[in-house]
Amino acid sequence: MRISVLGIGYVGAVSCGCLASFGHEVVGVDVAPDKVEMLARGQSPIVEDEIDRLIAEGVTGGRLRATTDIADAVANTEVSFISVGTPSGPDGSVSMRAVDEVVASIGREMRGKHSVHTVVMRSTVPPGTAEDRVIPMLEQASGKRHGAGFAYFSNPEFLREGSSVRDFHAPPYTLIGAAPGDDGAVLREIYAGVGGAVHVAPYRVAESVKYLANAYHAVKLAFANEGGAILASLGVDARAAFRLFCEDRVLNISPAYLTPGFAFGGSCLPKDIRSLLALADQANVPAPFLNQVLPSNRAIIERSFEAIVAHGRQPVALFGLAFKQGTDDLRESPFVILAERLLGRGYDLRIFDRSVQVARLTGSNRAYIEREIPHLERLLAPDPAAALEGAGLAVLGHIGRDDRPALLGALRAHKVLDLAGIAEVRDRPGIAYQGLCW
Repeated sequence: MRISVLGIGYVGAVSCGCLASFGHEVVGVDVAPDKVEMLARGQSPIVEDEIDRLIAEGVTGGRLRATTDIADAVANTEVSFISVGTPSGPDGSVSMRAVDEVVASIGREMRGKHSVHTVVMRSTVPPGTAEDRVIPMLEQASGKRHGAGFAYFSNPEFLREGSSVRDFHAPPYTLIGAAPGDDGAVLREIYAGVGGAVHVAPYRVAESVKYLANAYHAVKLAFANEGGAILASLGVDARAAFRLFCEDRVLNISPAYLTPGFAFGGSCLPKDIRSLLALADQANVPAPFLNQVLPSNRAIIERSFEAIVAHGRQPVALFGLAFKQGTDDLRESPFVILAERLLGRGYDLRIFDRSVQVARLTGSNRAYIEREIPHLERLLAPDPAAALEGAGLAVLGHIGRDDRPALLGALRAHKVLDLAGIAEVRDRPGIAYQGLCW
């Protein structure tokens, strides 16, 4: 396939070398003459393992060339990869200046093409860029309609500096953001030599994943560094502790706890975070990242409370009171905190949680709830229908699968605030549905 790569910085140079190695005819495009001259001579403009050889072989084999003429590149290729920089602006938001310039140039050149041109966004751009920015710009500049005169895909890269060529050939997966009904056949053909699964997602989802990935990498590093410093101050071999920590692939290094939802609680997580922070304070070890975990968690509860208040003062049915489904542990439950806030504001509240029976609560669990909600028993409903009777708003924290049919059957014209992401409720007709994170 004939491919133009617009922007031959780090991602673009690696793309040029790797795509040419797959047998595609590639032209690298950049506004910087020095980069173009280096690539044209078969030299890599970046330092990266293996890329010198791939670029040299591509140029020598006639599969790779370079130019500063974007019009020529777009006119003589079928697919254009955008890999220009998207640096931070003064306020921290991403600068889209280079993207806008390249997109406008591609659009102008597409106006004169009779064939369908495919545009692929490799640059890291904010969610919404495809539908709200790039596709309208391409349509305006080209005079063509998306899906008819041109195709557009989001294709974020997951290349690590120092191992980018290996990452290009063996990514965790290939992610394609596409229009509804489009399976990304063009990109599947281009990446036929690449291993791993291919995932096709809506544009906004695909555009968001790179942000999530890099933010999570930063979170892991901050966690490891702060945790390691605290442990080291206590005479612990922090690297040995973290090696064992990483051996748990069920909870620690896994998808566990990585589903957006409500705040955490219970008798372990809040207590142990506070304990670890106390150890840091005693050793005079700064832990700014870990110090923000509990305030961040509390902010989720506050956001949910404000979402309830926004619906006006009406009776509320709360589903879930224990800190998670399937237990009666109420200690530091975020749902108890939410219920307290509602009762304190004077809301008429009914609660359904099959696992919570006041008569069976014992020890510190009973002492906690008697202190926080002393008249809990009169608030508990025996079933979903009883909880919803007279309520205008249903707040779904958690509810067991066995009780969901009864919940669905009792929902009529209720407003629903879903804190758990329950798919069958979201699809229930006749209700006013609102999700907190979805």
